[in-house]
Amino acid sequence: MISYGVDVLGPRVADGGKALVPYVTGGITPDWTDYLLAYAAAGADAIEIGLPFSDPMLDGVTIQQASDRALARGATVDGILTDLSEIKVDVPLIAMTYANLVFRAGPAEFCRRLATAGITGLIVPDLPVDEASGVQDAADGAGVALILLAAPVTPDERLAEIGARSRGFVYAVSLMGTTGERDTLDGAATRLATRAKAATGLPVLIGFGVSTPAQATAAAATADGVVVASALMRRVLDGATPDEVGHDVAALRAALG
Repeated sequence: MISYGVDVLGPRVADGGKALVPYVTGGITPDWTDYLLAYAAAGADAIEIGLPFSDPMLDGVTIQQASDRALARGATVDGILTDLSEIKVDVPLIAMTYANLVFRAGPAEFCRRLATAGITGLIVPDLPVDEASGVQDAADGAGVALILLAAPVTPDERLAEIGARSRGFVYAVSLMGTTGERDTLDGAATRLATRAKAATGLPVLIGFGVSTPAQATAAAATADGVVVASALMRRVLDGATPDEVGHDVAALRAALG
Protein backbone atom coordinates (compact mmCIF):
# COMPACT_ATOMS: atom_id res chain seq x y z
CA MET A 1 0.00 0.00 0.00
CA ILE A 2 1.41 3.42 -0.94
CA SER A 3 1.56 6.05 1.77
CA TYR A 4 0.25 9.34 0.44
CA GLY A 5 3.16 11.52 1.50
CA VAL A 6 5.34 10.04 4.20
CA ASP A 7 6.99 7.33 2.09
CA VAL A 8 7.85 9.81 -0.67
CA LEU A 9 8.78 12.87 1.37
CA GLY A 10 9.91 11.45 4.68
CA PRO A 11 8.34 12.33 8.02
CA ARG A 12 8.85 16.11 8.15
CA VAL A 13 5.69 17.10 6.26
CA ALA A 14 3.60 14.63 8.26
CA ASP A 15 4.87 16.42 11.37
CA GLY A 16 3.89 19.84 10.00
CA GLY A 17 7.26 20.89 8.57
CA LYS A 18 8.22 22.02 5.08
CA ALA A 19 9.74 19.62 2.56
CA LEU A 20 12.92 20.30 0.62
CA VAL A 21 13.48 18.24 -2.54
CA PRO A 22 16.73 19.12 -4.34
CA TYR A 23 17.52 17.76 -7.79
CA VAL A 24 20.53 16.24 -9.52
CA THR A 25 20.89 14.99 -13.09
CA GLY A 26 21.94 11.35 -13.01
CA GLY A 27 25.38 10.79 -14.50
CA ILE A 28 26.30 14.46 -14.77
CA THR A 29 29.73 13.81 -13.22
CA PRO A 30 31.74 10.67 -12.43
CA ASP A 31 30.98 11.22 -8.73
CA TRP A 32 27.35 12.22 -9.22
CA THR A 33 26.03 9.96 -6.45
CA ASP A 34 28.16 11.93 -3.97
CA TYR A 35 25.74 14.82 -4.53
CA LEU A 36 22.92 12.60 -3.26
CA LEU A 37 24.84 11.87 -0.08
CA ALA A 38 25.64 15.57 0.38
CA TYR A 39 22.00 16.54 -0.15
CA ALA A 40 20.80 14.01 2.39
CA ALA A 41 23.39 15.14 4.94
CA ALA A 42 22.32 18.77 4.38
CA GLY A 43 18.69 18.09 5.29
CA ALA A 44 16.91 17.10 2.08
CA ASP A 45 13.61 15.30 2.69
CA ALA A 46 13.74 13.54 -0.67
CA ILE A 47 15.93 13.86 -3.76
CA GLU A 48 14.76 14.18 -7.35
CA ILE A 49 17.02 12.43 -9.85
CA GLY A 50 16.78 13.37 -13.50
CA LEU A 51 17.10 10.49 -15.95
CA PRO A 52 18.52 12.44 -18.90
CA PHE A 53 16.62 12.56 -22.16
CA SER A 54 17.76 14.04 -25.45
CA ASP A 55 14.68 16.26 -25.89
CA PRO A 56 13.69 17.58 -22.43
CA MET A 57 10.89 19.84 -23.64
CA LEU A 58 9.89 21.28 -20.26
CA ASP A 59 13.41 21.95 -19.08
CA GLY A 60 15.20 25.25 -19.49
CA VAL A 61 18.78 25.88 -20.53
CA THR A 62 20.45 24.77 -17.30
CA ILE A 63 18.80 21.35 -17.04
CA GLN A 64 19.21 20.85 -20.79
CA GLN A 65 22.93 21.50 -20.41
CA ALA A 66 23.08 19.12 -17.46
CA SER A 67 21.29 16.42 -19.46
CA ASP A 68 23.57 16.98 -22.46
CA ARG A 69 26.64 16.66 -20.26
CA ALA A 70 25.37 13.44 -18.71
CA LEU A 71 24.50 11.94 -22.09
CA ALA A 72 27.90 12.95 -23.48
CA ARG A 73 29.47 11.01 -20.59
CA GLY A 74 27.48 7.97 -21.70
CA ALA A 75 24.82 8.09 -19.00
CA THR A 76 21.93 5.66 -19.52
CA VAL A 77 18.91 4.72 -17.44
CA ASP A 78 20.45 1.31 -16.72
CA GLY A 79 23.76 2.84 -15.70
CA ILE A 80 22.15 5.40 -13.41
CA LEU A 81 19.98 2.77 -11.74
CA THR A 82 23.03 0.54 -11.28
CA ASP A 83 24.86 3.43 -9.60
CA LEU A 84 21.92 3.93 -7.25
CA SER A 85 21.73 0.27 -6.35
CA GLU A 86 25.34 0.44 -5.15
CA ILE A 87 24.84 3.20 -2.56
CA LYS A 88 22.60 3.81 0.42
CA VAL A 89 20.86 7.17 0.75
CA ASP A 90 18.80 7.76 3.86
CA VAL A 91 16.01 9.76 2.17
CA PRO A 92 13.45 8.80 -0.50
CA LEU A 93 14.54 9.04 -4.14
CA ILE A 94 12.26 10.31 -6.91
CA ALA A 95 13.02 9.81 -10.60
CA MET A 96 12.11 12.50 -13.11
CA THR A 97 12.09 11.67 -16.79
CA TYR A 98 10.06 11.89 -19.97
CA ALA A 99 7.33 9.61 -21.24
CA ASN A 100 9.42 8.42 -24.18
CA LEU A 101 11.79 6.57 -21.85
CA VAL A 102 8.93 5.13 -19.79
CA PHE A 103 7.08 3.76 -22.80
CA ARG A 104 10.22 2.59 -24.59
CA ALA A 105 10.85 0.11 -21.78
CA GLY A 106 7.14 -0.39 -21.05
CA PRO A 107 5.60 1.15 -17.92
CA ALA A 108 5.57 -2.07 -15.89
CA GLU A 109 9.21 -2.91 -16.63
CA PHE A 110 10.34 0.68 -16.16
CA CYS A 111 8.67 1.02 -12.77
CA ARG A 112 9.96 -2.39 -11.69
CA ARG A 113 13.50 -1.27 -12.49
CA LEU A 114 13.02 1.94 -10.52
CA ALA A 115 11.79 0.05 -7.48
CA THR A 116 14.66 -2.45 -7.68
CA ALA A 117 17.14 0.46 -7.60
CA GLY A 118 15.47 1.91 -4.50
CA ILE A 119 13.44 4.68 -6.15
CA THR A 120 10.06 5.30 -4.56
CA GLY A 121 8.66 8.13 -6.70
CA LEU A 122 8.29 9.02 -10.39
CA ILE A 123 7.62 12.35 -12.12
CA VAL A 124 6.84 12.33 -15.86
CA PRO A 125 6.21 16.00 -16.77
CA ASP A 126 4.92 15.33 -20.29
CA LEU A 127 2.37 12.73 -19.14
CA PRO A 128 -1.07 14.37 -18.83
CA VAL A 129 -3.45 13.10 -16.19
CA ASP A 130 -5.97 11.81 -18.73
CA GLU A 131 -3.28 9.60 -20.33
CA ALA A 132 -1.68 8.43 -17.08
CA SER A 133 -3.73 5.32 -16.27
CA GLY A 134 -1.30 2.76 -17.68
CA VAL A 135 1.73 4.30 -16.02
CA GLN A 136 -0.20 4.83 -12.79
CA ASP A 137 -1.24 1.18 -12.65
CA ALA A 138 2.34 0.07 -13.31
CA ALA A 139 3.72 2.45 -10.70
CA ASP A 140 1.15 1.39 -8.09
CA GLY A 141 1.98 -2.25 -8.79
CA ALA A 142 5.70 -1.62 -8.27
CA GLY A 143 5.23 0.45 -5.13
CA VAL A 144 6.37 3.63 -6.88
CA ALA A 145 4.44 6.87 -6.33
CA LEU A 146 3.47 8.57 -9.60
CA ILE A 147 3.56 12.30 -8.86
CA LEU A 148 1.44 14.44 -11.17
CA LEU A 149 1.96 18.08 -12.11
CA ALA A 150 -0.45 21.00 -12.00
CA ALA A 151 0.05 24.33 -13.77
CA PRO A 152 -1.28 27.84 -13.05
CA VAL A 153 -3.81 27.48 -15.88
CA THR A 154 -5.10 24.07 -14.73
CA PRO A 155 -8.89 24.42 -14.24
CA ASP A 156 -10.41 23.46 -10.91
CA GLU A 157 -12.07 20.27 -12.17
CA ARG A 158 -8.82 18.97 -13.65
CA LEU A 159 -6.90 20.07 -10.57
CA ALA A 160 -9.19 17.94 -8.43
CA GLU A 161 -8.53 14.94 -10.70
CA ILE A 162 -4.78 15.50 -10.46
CA GLY A 163 -5.06 15.70 -6.69
CA ALA A 164 -7.09 12.49 -6.54
CA ARG A 165 -4.80 10.48 -8.82
CA SER A 166 -1.39 11.74 -7.74
CA ARG A 167 0.65 9.83 -5.19
CA GLY A 168 3.05 11.25 -2.60
CA PHE A 169 2.44 14.89 -3.42
CA VAL A 170 1.18 17.24 -6.12
CA TYR A 171 3.90 19.09 -7.99
CA ALA A 172 2.73 22.68 -8.51
CA VAL A 173 4.53 24.28 -11.47
CA SER A 174 5.18 27.89 -10.55
CA LEU A 175 4.71 29.37 -14.02
CA MET A 176 3.83 28.64 -17.61
CA GLY A 177 7.20 27.91 -19.16
CA THR A 178 10.31 25.81 -18.72
CA THR A 179 12.41 25.16 -15.65
CA GLY A 180 15.12 27.66 -14.80
CA GLU A 181 16.51 30.11 -12.30
CA ARG A 182 14.41 33.21 -11.65
CA ASP A 183 15.08 36.50 -9.87
CA THR A 184 11.68 36.42 -8.18
CA LEU A 185 9.03 33.85 -7.41
CA ASP A 186 6.02 34.26 -9.70
CA GLY A 187 2.85 35.08 -7.77
CA ALA A 188 1.06 32.42 -9.81
CA ALA A 189 2.96 29.82 -7.80
CA THR A 190 1.36 30.62 -4.47
CA ARG A 191 -2.07 31.08 -6.02
CA LEU A 192 -1.80 27.62 -7.59
CA ALA A 193 -0.59 26.09 -4.32
CA THR A 194 -3.61 27.54 -2.52
CA ARG A 195 -5.98 26.11 -5.12
CA ALA A 196 -4.25 22.73 -5.14
CA LYS A 197 -4.34 22.41 -1.36
CA ALA A 198 -8.08 23.08 -1.48
CA ALA A 199 -8.47 20.28 -4.05
CA THR A 200 -6.45 17.50 -2.39
CA GLY A 201 -5.37 16.13 0.94
CA LEU A 202 -1.86 15.49 -0.42
CA PRO A 203 1.10 17.75 0.26
CA VAL A 204 1.64 20.36 -2.46
CA LEU A 205 5.20 21.31 -3.45
CA ILE A 206 6.18 24.23 -5.67
CA GLY A 207 8.85 23.79 -8.34
CA PHE A 208 10.17 25.51 -11.50
CA GLY A 209 12.04 28.69 -10.68
CA VAL A 210 12.62 28.28 -6.94
CA SER A 211 16.26 29.35 -6.79
CA THR A 212 17.16 31.00 -3.46
CA PRO A 213 16.47 30.51 0.24
CA ALA A 214 14.24 33.61 0.20
CA GLN A 215 12.20 32.24 -2.69
CA ALA A 216 11.91 28.87 -0.95
CA THR A 217 10.60 30.60 2.17
CA ALA A 218 8.07 32.59 0.12
CA ALA A 219 6.85 29.47 -1.67
CA ALA A 220 6.56 27.47 1.55
CA ALA A 221 4.42 30.13 3.15
CA THR A 222 1.59 28.62 1.09
CA ALA A 223 2.90 25.26 -0.12
CA ASP A 224 4.14 22.28 1.86
CA GLY A 225 7.63 22.55 0.43
CA VAL A 226 9.73 23.16 -2.66
CA VAL A 227 11.66 21.39 -5.41
CA VAL A 228 14.95 23.11 -6.32
CA ALA A 229 16.70 22.05 -9.51
CA SER A 230 18.24 24.57 -11.91
CA ALA A 231 20.01 26.68 -9.28
CA LEU A 232 21.79 23.58 -7.98
CA MET A 233 22.60 22.21 -11.41
CA ARG A 234 24.09 25.55 -12.44
CA ARG A 235 26.50 25.17 -9.52
CA VAL A 236 27.40 21.64 -10.61
CA LEU A 237 27.90 22.73 -14.22
CA ASP A 238 30.19 25.49 -12.96
CA GLY A 239 32.32 22.92 -11.12
CA ALA A 240 31.02 23.03 -7.55
CA THR A 241 31.85 19.95 -5.53
CA PRO A 242 29.27 17.83 -3.69
CA ASP A 243 30.25 19.47 -0.40
CA GLU A 244 29.88 22.95 -1.91
CA VAL A 245 26.44 22.22 -3.34
CA GLY A 246 25.56 20.56 -0.06
CA HIS A 247 26.17 23.92 1.64
CA ASP A 248 23.62 25.46 -0.75
CA VAL A 249 21.09 22.78 0.18
CA ALA A 250 21.81 23.40 3.86
CA ALA A 251 21.04 27.10 3.35
CA LEU A 252 17.71 26.20 1.76
CA ARG A 253 16.99 23.82 4.64
CA ALA A 254 17.75 26.52 7.21
CA ALA A 255 15.43 28.95 5.43
CA LEU A 256 12.57 26.45 5.43
CA GLY A 257 13.11 25.53 9.08
